[in-house]
Amino acid sequence: MPTRPEASRPSRVERVRAALARYGRFICTTRAPYQAAVFRIGLALAIAAFLLREWPHRRVLYGDRSPLSHEMALELARLDGTFSVLYWSGGQAWFEIVYALTIASALAVLVGWRTRTTSVLLMVGTLSLENRNPLVGDGGDNAIRIMVIYLVFTRCAQVWSLDARRARALQRKDSPYGDRTGVALWSATGLFLLVAFGFDTGWPLVLWILWGVQALWYVANRWFAEAEGRALLDAGASLLHNTAMLTIAVQVCLIYATSGWYKVQGSRWQEGSALHYALNLEYFAPWPWLSAILAANTVMVLLMSYGTVILQVAFPFTLANRKVKNVLLAVMIVEHAGIAVVLGIPFFSMVMIACDAVFLPTAFLLWCGTRCTAPARRAGAGRNAVQARRNSTAAA
Repeated sequence: MPTRPEASRPSRVERVRAALARYGRFICTTRAPYQAAVFRIGLALAIAAFLLREWPHRRVLYGDRSPLSHEMALELARLDGTFSVLYWSGGQAWFEIVYALTIASALAVLVGWRTRTTSVLLMVGTLSLENRNPLVGDGGDNAIRIMVIYLVFTRCAQVWSLDARRARALQRKDSPYGDRTGVALWSATGLFLLVAFGFDTGWPLVLWILWGVQALWYVANRWFAEAEGRALLDAGASLLHNTAMLTIAVQVCLIYATSGWYKVQGSRWQEGSALHYALNLEYFAPWPWLSAILAANTVMVLLMSYGTVILQVAFPFTLANRKVKNVLLAVMIVEHAGIAVVLGIPFFSMVMIACDAVFLPTAFLLWCGTRCTAPARRAGAGRNAVQARRNSTAAA
């Protein structure tokens, strides 16, 4: 049997270099863009819905009528080291501006408009409101605080966004004037940073770095699109995106694992009666008749109590098996939907479902996207056919 000549065999160094090159291409290519898009949509929708729902009570929760006065909030911030632009002024006007801009930023991130800038504005607004009165928060608020920071470092608008549509349009027709709207938005945010923070350290320094990266990205895209530096920036952004998505996945696993193991230590969860007490709390009973029906069924309460613990503890261990993970993920999403309806905490459930989306299979997301855009494509095809008939009639 003929053997391969020694000269044609790659050396160990060449094999290592080839492996490192493949690994580098893998980590420097944007992964899970559809999962990131669903995460962006779900998180922005949860924040916007929460702020709109609390609109009548906004001043009592986070504004000038809050039981936690402005002076007390400043003292609490000094002790905890938190950040909020609402610390600058305790008046109603400034609070209303921050609250309205946070809602606008959430809606802009939802549709994927200027996401690099609006995601930062959403982070600043959300953290400012949450940190103004942390005493009224719950587990959902803690998840929002964490995830809204991670969102900034993802390339979450590459698909299913207005940014993606604009990028495709620019590829078809290059504008000689560049991105005027982006430059104006960048200039306005820079002026705000200069007036509001100066060149302070801490969170202002982070915001200045993000602002500078925006300028570097625009210059590279506008004048050095074919240079190696542009490719290096793109690889760095992809690496940062992949790291952020991995961090989100790890954070979700930690949330479920710690929640499950803490439940295991509770006597009510051990005996399977924990949900019985939760269903009988008036605060968590938006539909008293539904809660009463579930609480009266001992077997159902027992199964749901043990099932919740098993799902949360087992979830991180199922990631190695794709089929088991997908089944368990579907069950957990249904469970969160049930929590939203039965216990009346929809925003916590919305945030956790958005976080669970990072584990959804790409094929399923593509199928969902196709189904959602099918009516629009049929409508567009119908308009094109009508226009073609009109043109043929006019030509005749």
